[in-house]
Amino acid sequence: MTDPSTQDAAYRSPVPGSTGGMIVTTGNDVAGYRIVEYLGITRGIVVRSTSIGQGIVGAFKQLGGGNIQEYVDVCEAARQEAYLHMLQHAHKIGAHAVIGMRYDATEFVQGATEVLAYGTAVRLER
Repeated sequence: MTDPSTQDAAYRSPVPGSTGGMIVTTGNDVAGYRIVEYLGITRGIVVRSTSIGQGIVGAFKQLGGGNIQEYVDVCEAARQEAYLHMLQHAHKIGAHAVIGMRYDATEFVQGATEVLAYGTAVRLER
């Protein structure tokens, strides 16, 4: 099982190769800043499936019902990786922030799920 404090830290840590953190919000503006340029959509995509071990353990837990932590771990890892890919893309195109950030997930093929993190990359000024 993954330590939640480690996961939270990864979401808030700077993009590898950048000089600092990037503002990410589900809102359409950033308090205290003015959007001076819209750079377009930024996105990160990951396709994940469970390992054989996670699949077997998860299948047995399905029989009993309730939360299946093995599946949660795979989903959370996919979200985090897609989020970090989105930040890397935003950094590459010169964004200061990502607004309107969202996640989308689709079963790509049976047993594999596509996770997409996306938003609008913007440049800001105070």
